[in-house]
This record gives sequence, structure tokens and C-alpha cells, in this order.
Amino acid sequence: MKFYLAILACLTVFFLSPGCKKDDTRKSDPYKCTSCVATPEAKSANDASSKGVYKGIVIGSTGTIKFDVLNSGSTIKAYLTLDGTAVELTSSVEWNGASGYIAPFKGTLNGQQVTISFSVSANGSAPSVVSSNIPGHSNAEFVLVKEYSAALIECFEGSYHTTRPEDGTFNIIISRALGLWGGIARENGQSGTDDIEGTIVNNQLLQDGRTLVGTISNDEISGSFKDSDGKTVTVKGKRTL
Repeated sequence: MKFYLAILACLTVFFLSPGCKKDDTRKSDPYKCTSCVATPEAKSANDASSKGVYKGIVIGSTGTIKFDVLNSGSTIKAYLTLDGTAVELTSSVEWNGASGYIAPFKGTLNGQQVTISFSVSANGSAPSVVSSNIPGHSNAEFVLVKEYSAALIECFEGSYHTTRPEDGTFNIIISRALGLWGGIARENGQSGTDDIEGTIVNNQLLQDGRTLVGTISNDEISGSFKDSDGKTVTVKGKRTL
């Protein structure tokens, strides 16, 4: 009854004074990663080569990485962002088209040397970070994929919460063109990680073809689902690469 009377009072005063106005509060605009590219950076000439662009997610703490191996011109560099700090890494190992490419990439983070060793086969398959030395991040793990000229790779950083209760980092990679996604999760304060992957159908992230993990909206992901123990897991994330 009080709620009804409050509305009636506002309607009454509306005709006598401008005191009761329509709420002009607008819903915030959808999140958009302004520093992220909208189309693939990879060149078609490198689709079946170890040359090209490789993008990935980092966990421990959280971040992204991109390797550019002669994708366009003579650049052989890696671009690491960890906890919001960007680092450029370079390699002096020359590319040899007859074999795969294995090389250490080095740079400086907070005044200390970072070394990340990258490996990929001759045809561009099986890219990986085989080892890393990042001061303060001894348990860093990477998930890396090759970007193709017709399939943009997008990297999202986020978090999860469960009703166990449990909280942690949840980072994923998606390819809307290929309809695939994959990621890693790590509980706060722990060193182990859990892998997760699935398909994308109508902007929905599905695991095992049936469990709805989350929904993609522009450059943002959110959702909740039940784990194998019946606990509710809530995830959210934003694109950062």
C-alpha cells in the first residue's frame, strides 16, 4: 500500500510541479575493448607456415601474450601483458622455413629479465610456451593458438566464483569464426590449473555440447552453471587482446 501511495503522490505532484520527473538514468554501453583488433592480423600467406601470429592467455597472475613471427615484414617479437603491465620481448633466433621455430624471447619486467621460450611446428601447428622465467610469477601457465587469416582469435581475462565457496581466475580464448573456445582456471592462492573447452553456438559457450558455461555479448562474457558436484559456478570476463 505504501508503494502504491508513493506512486500516486508522484503522479499528483507531476501535474503541479516538475518535482517528479522520469528517471533519465540510462543503461551503460556494452563493454568494448578499444585496444583490440576487429579483424585477423594474420596474413593468408602464413596460414600453413610457422610464420604468423600466435595469441594466448596467461594465468598466474593473469594476462595475455602475442607472438609475431615474420607475419608482416621482419618482426620477430612477443608482446606480454601481465597484471596490466605490458612488456615487449624479442628473439635473435632466425626463422628457418624448412623446420619448426623454437626460440627464447627476452624482455624486462619491473627491472628484471623475462624469458619465454616459444615453439611451433613447421606448418604452424602445436604452438606452445615450453618454458618461462618471469620473476614473481614462477607458476605461470600459457594457452596458445595460431591465428588464421580468416579466423580472428580473441583473448578474455576474467574470474569465477563458486558456492563451495571458491574464487579464482578464469581466462579463455575464443574463435567466433571457427565456433571454438578454450581456457584455463586457477583457484586463488593455488598453483594447479583446470582446463576447459567447448564450442560456440549462437554466442553461447557450450561445454560437452550441452552445458551452457556463459554467453558472449560484444567483448564481454558472463554466465553460471552447475559443476559435477552440483555447485553453482559463476564466470565473467572481458576481452583484453
